[in-house]
Amino acid sequence: MLSSTVALVTGAASGLGEATALRLARQGAAVVFADLPRTSDRMAQLIAELPSGSRATHAEVDVTSAEDVSRALDLAESSFGGVNCVVSCAGIAVASKTVSKKGAHSLENFSRVLHVNTTGTFNVLRLASERMAAHEAGPDNQRGVIVNTASIAAYDGQIGQAAYAASKGAIVGMTLPVARDLSCYGIRVVTIAPGLFKTPLLAGLPEKVQNELAATVPNPSRLGNPGEFAHLVQSIVENNMINGEVIRLDGALRMSP
Repeated sequence: MLSSTVALVTGAASGLGEATALRLARQGAAVVFADLPRTSDRMAQLIAELPSGSRATHAEVDVTSAEDVSRALDLAESSFGGVNCVVSCAGIAVASKTVSKKGAHSLENFSRVLHVNTTGTFNVLRLASERMAAHEAGPDNQRGVIVNTASIAAYDGQIGQAAYAASKGAIVGMTLPVARDLSCYGIRVVTIAPGLFKTPLLAGLPEKVQNELAATVPNPSRLGNPGEFAHLVQSIVENNMINGEVIRLDGALRMSP
């Protein structure tokens, strides 16, 4: 059980973030579901469906906004005593070749993906770790854990994924230095790089396309379930020796061009 865990989960209204926020809450953690304002009703619905006695609330958060993130952290503090766990799942993607018949890749789109995925992740990380560092250390001299979400596109990005792969590669690259930065405070930093998961994006594709994608995964030959991502998050939270690491969660998939 995670009764001593107070978690802020971004991207909590759908996909990997939703599965993670729900699992942590069901395992006894206090959870702040955080996502964009347009998802507020969805977050409230998810919380309402949790077992009686669950400790959960939600916040409207644009992860690139220092003010939004600070308000969510304030909410966690006033409601549950302050975060000691952050899971960043918020992110966006665009598909565009560097040069196509339409011309060069939009610089605005490239910058937007990096701003949300990379800067947004770091924004949440820096503000949350500042709060954690001020807490009293717990067992094993620990004050908290931060789990970021990259992608296997960081390693083998496909055609049209320049912006997305760059944004996720940056999250991979910051994992170890930030873990080292925060080691003196007893704050761990871990990144998960998922492969093909049945998130709303993939679930909206035709069944034939989903099956073709699933067949590219060596073992198990299927799309990942968001619950499996959430399970790994819980394992990371519970195991203090997992730190400064990027974990591929992909069924041994190495994506083709």
